[in-house]
Amino acid sequence: MKPGVFTQIYIHLVFSPKYRERLLLKEIRSEVFSYISGIITNRKHKSIIINGMSDHAHILYGANPDDKISDLVGCIKRESSNFINSKNWFRGKFYWQDGYGAFSHGRSQLNDIYNYIAKQELHHKKRTFREEYTEFLKKFEVECDEKYLFEFFDLPVV
Repeated sequence: MKPGVFTQIYIHLVFSPKYRERLLLKEIRSEVFSYISGIITNRKHKSIIINGMSDHAHILYGANPDDKISDLVGCIKRESSNFINSKNWFRGKFYWQDGYGAFSHGRSQLNDIYNYIAKQELHHKKRTFREEYTEFLKKFEVECDEKYLFEFFDLPVV
């Protein structure tokens, strides 16, 4: 941080394993999310909460304005993939899917978005990741061509 620079920027990231494979199993999620939190902290951001389901992750962080969102996401995906693969949890290689969603929030919204991320299992008893993600895009008025969305397979979430 540079002297005289004061910011308050909160970003909510959403992304998925390649092909939306359900590889973020419950028994490894906390270790993976803890590792991702360390990546965020090492890049001088403030990791607030990370949670998700077997087919996607949500990250809420306080942004360091000297680090572009795309650079941070690239680093998270690269380093966490290497970490996951070093654990030999899967027969093949783990990769994150291309792309991500990034949504900004004001300080007054932090409690709501924190609770939303914390209660992912509850939310996904009622709706799929596709429904959740497209709802975010509509809510934030993000125009997109469906062919550029994640590769969705609308199966029940585990």
